Amino acid sequence: MQTASDRDPTQAPLEHLEEWEDFLKTRYPENAVAPAAQAFQAVDPNKQQEQFRNYEADARPTVREFYRLNHRHQTYDFVQGKKREFLGLSRRRMSVWEAIEFLNTLVDDSDPDTDLSQLEHLLQTAEQIRRDGHPRWFILAGLVHDLGKILCLFGEPQWAVVGDTFPVGCAYSDKIVFHGFFADNPDSRNADYQTRLGVYAAGCGLDQVHLSWGHDEYIYHVMKDYLPEEALYMLRFHSFYPAHREGDYTWLMNDKDKKMFDWVRAFNPYDLYTKSHQRPDVKALRPFYEDLISEYLPATLKW
Repeated sequence: MQTASDRDPTQAPLEHLEEWEDFLKTRYPENAVAPAAQAFQAVDPNKQQEQFRNYEADARPTVREFYRLNHRHQTYDFVQGKKREFLGLSRRRMSVWEAIEFLNTLVDDSDPDTDLSQLEHLLQTAEQIRRDGHPRWFILAGLVHDLGKILCLFGEPQWAVVGDTFPVGCAYSDKIVFHGFFADNPDSRNADYQTRLGVYAAGCGLDQVHLSWGHDEYIYHVMKDYLPEEALYMLRFHSFYPAHREGDYTWLMNDKDKKMFDWVRAFNPYDLYTKSHQRPDVKALRPFYEDLISEYLPATLKW
């Protein structure tokens, strides 16, 4: 594993991928949610929104650099190119469990906060969903939601794998974190891309909208023929924080999107707030999850 001193900062500005999620917890504390999400989480009435808006000043330098690269390079043309490169799903064939074990090779020894494997993190998410009595497909969505991070193992830089997602080809919402970094994005100087709708039509639906490239879109395409639509929305949009936590980009959504985003908001707390140092018993849990996987998915999938 590379150290902070010898890694390529354009590939790995973060010390570890979990730094991004740690930052999200600062930006979106568990008891402070946007109005659109209030149906799914308790809100502390004594907390004022401005208490949670100092995230940019408090962010680690590595996180700032990550967002600088993400906002500089995630252009409309870049996203189109990555979709052509990866969405043919021609890299390899693997079962879900093989993909999880492949992802486990991404364990980062430089992370001082945890020595849990990627599998253990995924099981923590899925197990909390299971304990709360959600449908089996919801549990499976929790298990697989981060498997798109294997893009890092296919050579993709961190800023093209994780990060809050946002539409490209239209004006950037001022609710997107580190909004000022978009000044270095070539699309910011393209007038066609800097109107509210940009290249899209009002209410066109998110299926017609291109979001910044990353693990969400990739795992959605791996799973899209197999899981219920509610689960697919969770996979595809769980990092789309400007929409599901800030309430922006509704002008691009159709009625179906607005309804389905209730499921995205229901999933979000499990994505952010279920990680702990308590190790799940992988050996004991594996039979349940192998049965769950076989209920919905073929023996091997294209990746």
